[in-house]
Amino acid sequence: MTHFWNSWTMCWCGTLGLFGIILAGGALPATDGLAQLYFHLMNHPEEIDFTPHLRVSLAVLGGVCVGWSMTLFATFQAANALSGTAAIPTWRLLSAGLVSWYVLDSVLSIATGFWLNAVVNTIFFVALLSPIVSAGVLRDRTQH
Repeated sequence: MTHFWNSWTMCWCGTLGLFGIILAGGALPATDGLAQLYFHLMNHPEEIDFTPHLRVSLAVLGGVCVGWSMTLFATFQAANALSGTAAIPTWRLLSAGLVSWYVLDSVLSIATGFWLNAVVNTIFFVALLSPIVSAGVLRDRTQH
């Protein structure tokens, strides 16, 4: 993967980690301002009732996003270190995981009335899949 695409994926991981911190902030009343702003921007201009169930869900989602960003960062580093055909299984599994998340999260977001989340998902999906496809790391060049 080129330096440009490597930097791109690192920024993607950082953005996801920051988003996770914003969501996790919704777990506590003292730190829920950015999470409330997120919900407002996601087409809910009314005040959101941060119930205990919502707060624990945001805590879990925030933790998952932060952990996912760090796991993806490590996966990118490992795949780049492997390079060539040895890295193809890692890139393919990473891509399959990305597609699985995108389809499930986006379909359920639309089904539950949060279609704007599917738009955000699409931006994240394209922003991460683009460097993987553009770098050609999914192709086994020994078979050509």
